[in-house]
Amino acid sequence: MCNLFWLETVNVKIYASMTVFASGFSKIRAGYGQNPEPMYLGKKIIVVLPAYNAARTLRQTYDEVREQGIVDEIILVDDCSRDETVAIARSLEGLHVHVHEVNKGYGGNQKTCYRLALETGADIIIMIHPDYQYTPKLIPAMASIIANGLHPCVLGSRILGGYALKGGMPVWKYISNRFLTFVENLLLGAKLSEYHTGYRAFSREILETLDLTKNSDDFVFDNQMLAQILWHGFTIAEVSCPTKYFAEASSINFRRSLKYGLECLAVGLKFRLAKMGLLRLELFTSRH
Repeated sequence: MCNLFWLETVNVKIYASMTVFASGFSKIRAGYGQNPEPMYLGKKIIVVLPAYNAARTLRQTYDEVREQGIVDEIILVDDCSRDETVAIARSLEGLHVHVHEVNKGYGGNQKTCYRLALETGADIIIMIHPDYQYTPKLIPAMASIIANGLHPCVLGSRILGGYALKGGMPVWKYISNRFLTFVENLLLGAKLSEYHTGYRAFSREILETLDLTKNSDDFVFDNQMLAQILWHGFTIAEVSCPTKYFAEASSINFRRSLKYGLECLAVGLKFRLAKMGLLRLELFTSRH
């Protein structure tokens, strides 16, 4: 009799626990993209996807972002893709899709991403490319650093841990990356492992401080943004990020890489001259 009572009690507890878990999980799934309350430490986390011809990898990136369980909204901005990116994006549950009528460039795409994220009430904004070169599995770690007030900016570094070459980064790109990073650290007075990752997380305060309208619409936008962050005294954290290079992963050719490299060096030099009081640039002014 006692054994039977014990078994019934255990079964009731197990059933109740499973019911509560299933109910909670169902609410999370059903309310995805419409949560009235932020998911993580009272912070609303929004992931932005600057997309261009990402049809082959978008669904995989989107699924993995959702699997992390702490993202309130996902916003995709398509920069006039020539493939099925928009059609696939509009078929994905809870994904907010914005389409540029004309191609605005990589930097122009990000400007729209961040503007929409702020308008949607984001407290933490995480930018990841939908080409699946970077794993969304680092989203919780990056969001946690910002949400806990440790650093307002976090970069997913391909260099830390030696993942760049392991993941297939061409040797010439690796050497260029190391050279540019070395020079930029000298000019900007920082100690980052790299400045050229496309995996970044920002606090709302950063995006409300920087005047991104002064930045380029091209690839150097990324570098300018980090220079602005350092100029305003914000700190930057880095997490080691595995990366993958394959046919569908976005990449720029040698000619554009050379142009980008020279522009990055120019940003660093202008930063140093401005710090010395020898140059005044609108790039390093705030929005307020």
